[in-house]
Amino acid sequence: MKIYGDIQSGNCYKVKLLTSILDIDHEWIEVDILANETQTKEFLEKNPNGKIPLLELDDGRCISESNAILNYLSEGSDLSSEDAFEKAKILQWQFFEQYSHEPYIAVARFISKYLGLPDDRKDEYKSKQAGGHKALKVMEGQLSKTDYLVSSRISISDISLYGYTHVANDGGFDLSEYSAIQIWINRIQSHENYVGMA
Repeated sequence: MKIYGDIQSGNCYKVKLLTSILDIDHEWIEVDILANETQTKEFLEKNPNGKIPLLELDDGRCISESNAILNYLSEGSDLSSEDAFEKAKILQWQFFEQYSHEPYIAVARFISKYLGLPDDRKDEYKSKQAGGHKALKVMEGQLSKTDYLVSSRISISDISLYGYTHVANDGGFDLSEYSAIQIWINRIQSHENYVGMA
């Protein structure tokens, strides 16, 4: 299988982290979004939405959207669940990541890290701070009660949210305010098959 992505992107990195934890053999193809490499005819044939990450299976079928890829690759593993309620809770956190977390933390990070915080994006950057802290407080509340987001073991919900949370400081979010999140980050980084962004 092939995975197209940018290792510095949280959405792509979480797929890379999953493949490392589950020891999934794959070919990683680095894609430069700023050079419009996701807008080529060849790439758009694989993903008409023109975004990464993208998983291409050996038979040519493709799956886009990071959390869909995580669900597919983790099926039948300890990172997923056979229990209907627990599986729904995993999905709950993944939807939370895409709608309440990523639009603030990831966007603020992109404006700062990728674009260099240009003057014409500073107001937008500042507008992302409140929403990002609201999401971090929700996570902090849960992680003050449980070691991981859904249960006592790591799941793809943790990987989904770890992707951008552990580099939230790049977007101006001070994680020193969130002790439970910091412990959770260290817990994930201590996994024997952990791989970092760089």
